[in-house]
Amino acid sequence: MIVKAFKYRLYPTSKQEKRLEETLTTCRFLYNNALAQRRNTYKEIQKSLSYADQCKHLSENKDSYQVQVHSQVLQSTLKRLDQSFKNFFRRVKERKAGKKVKAGFPRFKPSHRFNSFTYPQSGFRLTNSQDRLQLSKIGDVRLKNSRSVEGKIKTCTIIRDIDQWFVILTSEISLPKPAKSLNLTVGVDVGIKTLAVLSDGTEIENPRHTLKSEKKLSREQRRLSRRDKGSANRDRQRISVAKVHRKIRRQRDDYLHKLSNQLVRDYGCIIFEDLHIQGMLRNHKLAKHISDCSWNKLIRYTQYKAESAGVEVILVNPRNTSQMCSGCGEVVPKTLSDRVHACPHCGLVMDRDLNASINICTVGSTGTNAFGDSASTCKSKICGQAGSLN
Repeated sequence: MIVKAFKYRLYPTSKQEKRLEETLTTCRFLYNNALAQRRNTYKEIQKSLSYADQCKHLSENKDSYQVQVHSQVLQSTLKRLDQSFKNFFRRVKERKAGKKVKAGFPRFKPSHRFNSFTYPQSGFRLTNSQDRLQLSKIGDVRLKNSRSVEGKIKTCTIIRDIDQWFVILTSEISLPKPAKSLNLTVGVDVGIKTLAVLSDGTEIENPRHTLKSEKKLSREQRRLSRRDKGSANRDRQRISVAKVHRKIRRQRDDYLHKLSNQLVRDYGCIIFEDLHIQGMLRNHKLAKHISDCSWNKLIRYTQYKAESAGVEVILVNPRNTSQMCSGCGEVVPKTLSDRVHACPHCGLVMDRDLNASINICTVGSTGTNAFGDSASTCKSKICGQAGSLN
């Protein structure tokens, strides 16, 4: 049993869009009021309110919210706040354990930072051959039916993306694990100069979407900085900046979806490094380029597609994968500026990223590296190119 999400574009009428905005506003007020209630209660009597306490208070004050919004949508908003507090307490424990994370106490949400609400069980249904979505207290909204929903629908989340509306339907699907006909293993070394280098020698170009849109983004941000705070002009310009960011995000997601599809289609076992990306972002000279590459998103996209395709995805310890020689196993120290691997022990000379991808493939296939670090095992055969270079 797997949980799968289906995302569709919504086309509400002006009246329906007004109701959607009102629902978002009501949920945001509830979120902020519930947050204030938790803070004030703790200050007064040193007691933490729970999700059940606030749901009980909500049921006793039905006239305040439930005339306009479905009851389960309101409950999911309180659940969202409860999850924020759980995440906060988890991070506090991690800080006490020595991890470098911010505690991040839950904050009040302004209108432009609260953009979704959820029907967790009921209050929605697809009608008219899945071409329309009926939402309680809102109406029958037209949607772009790009593909049929599979399985049993569990939740419905409505999202406002600046001036567009989307719905995400999650469903449970029972699928037998398909047998993968391909028996090739590939190691993937992600980077900035090239987005990824595979152990069979394939290089994946880094599209650098942020860099290509940087001039337009800078121009729109300069215009925003000149607008008076609190003015209508500033709010309109803020939306213009957000639209540029949205285009960059969609370009990046489209590219990564196509790349992850290609990897799952061509290989039976895919091996990545288990990188600590948050730590790498502390390098302020490379942080923008690392964020633009979205390595973690590439790995996540590949993982969920591989699950339904019968492909194995392995994450291995990245220790010395770039420094170790794929020919003899000796460590050859390099700096980031050294782009060629030249081993003085066995004489192997090749691109450093290709050398790293072969090491990643070897570690994921054998289960250990030269330093004894363990990794998940993969029963598939190493790709021919990697085998010959090793």
